[in-house]
Amino acid sequence: MSERLNVLLIGSGGREHALAYGLSKSDKLGQLYATPGNAGILQLAEKADLSVKDHQSVINFCKEKDISFVVVGPEDPLVDGIADSLRNAGLDVFGPSKAAAQLEGSKGYTKDLCAEFNIPTAAYARFGNEADALTYLNDNPAPIVIKADGLAAGKGVTVAMTQDEAVAAIKDCFDGAFGDAGAEVVIEAFLQGEEASLFALCDGKTALLMPSAQDHKAVGEGDTGPNTGGMGAYTPAPVMTPELTQEVMNKIIQPTLDGMASRGAPFSGVLFLGLMITDKGPELIEYNVRFGDPECQTLMMRLESDLLELLLASARGELTGKSLQNSDDVVMNVVMAAKGYPASYTKGTAINGLDAAESIDGVKIFHAGTKMDGDQLVANGGRVLNICARGASVTEAQARCYEAISKLDWADGFCRSDIGWRAVAREAKT
Repeated sequence: MSERLNVLLIGSGGREHALAYGLSKSDKLGQLYATPGNAGILQLAEKADLSVKDHQSVINFCKEKDISFVVVGPEDPLVDGIADSLRNAGLDVFGPSKAAAQLEGSKGYTKDLCAEFNIPTAAYARFGNEADALTYLNDNPAPIVIKADGLAAGKGVTVAMTQDEAVAAIKDCFDGAFGDAGAEVVIEAFLQGEEASLFALCDGKTALLMPSAQDHKAVGEGDTGPNTGGMGAYTPAPVMTPELTQEVMNKIIQPTLDGMASRGAPFSGVLFLGLMITDKGPELIEYNVRFGDPECQTLMMRLESDLLELLLASARGELTGKSLQNSDDVVMNVVMAAKGYPASYTKGTAINGLDAAESIDGVKIFHAGTKMDGDQLVANGGRVLNICARGASVTEAQARCYEAISKLDWADGFCRSDIGWRAVAREAKT
């Protein structure tokens, strides 16, 4: 790749700030544009005032600015088919087609794919009405997992430990708590084990593994309380040994790529596997068709290869023979959120102290829900900042994260104080 590329990055979260950070390190990058961006992204990119739902306006902007490559961060535009529209206009796109994005857009689609291609996952059933779902529940009591079929911003899954919780979750879905996403419900057997995330860059036929990670979805200490988009993460996940990772490649990732290709929907982009490591081995909990957030931030800090080259190879079907290098560091991300999240919260509160926090060795802060109000950085979302730190161990990375957080001045923010607690406890025993 010799030419310098102008690139459009779509998204506004911590994941997209991390992608902008990675892309900006490439000497192949020309001008980086971002829509809608956030206060951190717009330090690295020029803002593009676009409606991503208006595919033609995105195409017109790319032609006007001589942009030849588009990186799509979040899942909504992918499920909406933006990658198809851009490819049809002659642009390279990092991200799957609308058909392939159904791996995240429909939980039922993924479960049916697993059944067809013998991919290990929990037993399941699909329901289009409340009565049938409740009848099934009578014969399959809790603990059990209830999932809204469609996109629900990471909040449409209930791990019901009691029958009452399961009934309430089903009623929530069919009563419209998740909008159209809950019009169909998937009920799954409860899997016992340790969760991990694994990421693979794909080009339709070839998968190139990225590191594993573990995240903390619950809002409260000790992984309690309602689920969120993610309150923190770290990489690598100690449970994902090289042998286990190879087993996931052989039994889950490659059969998925082969299955999608056979369905006429080859998968290109990043495949994000939510895994449960059970007594029977690794089983798939779910797929996402974009980088995880807060995991992406930790991956981008460890990546030593050229991100732009890798994403472009994925988009062009040229991953065969490619490799990627990562540092040996452990990286942790602790999410700072607005008080009240994941329920109602206040926007517009002032945030200070980022320079002091980032002066700590190994610390990098990625913005999520932020914007500038004049010269003042303010909160503009639920999850607002990602405080990331490198270390030789999870314990060291954790200590740096929380030291950095102590330097921040944001009275209206909060974070969990125990991100990485299982791994820290493991390290204390060794």
